[in-house]
Amino acid sequence: MSDDRAASDDRRPRSVYGVGSEPDIRFSLANERTALAWVRTGLALIAGGVALSTLASFADLPLLLDLVSMVACLIGAALAVSALFSWRRTERALRLNLPLPAPSALPWLVGAVVILAIALGGYALVDALDRL
Repeated sequence: MSDDRAASDDRRPRSVYGVGSEPDIRFSLANERTALAWVRTGLALIAGGVALSTLASFADLPLLLDLVSMVACLIGAALAVSALFSWRRTERALRLNLPLPAPSALPWLVGAVVILAIALGGYALVDALDRL
């Protein structure tokens, strides 16, 4: 057994690295960078949620800000988990020379951002009209 084969036998998760053949390293590394970008996005949402939670203690809207904070943290956590599953699916497809799977988290993230923007924009509009 060659040294390359012995080293690849130790790689985990075996459900990913134990199938197919080694893909072009550029594609595998691009897949990893994409997964890490999704994890960074999740961390940014969690950090934003923590910041909003801290801000809620100083504002007159603690319930609203706490709710938005909780949603941001939960979406951030879900994105991190989704990044792992997406990386696994894509890496297996690369190794098996199959078509790449469609992104699963992107439509949900876009939908959540649109809903949140509409809700907060509506709240700001109602607040501005009340001040008139």
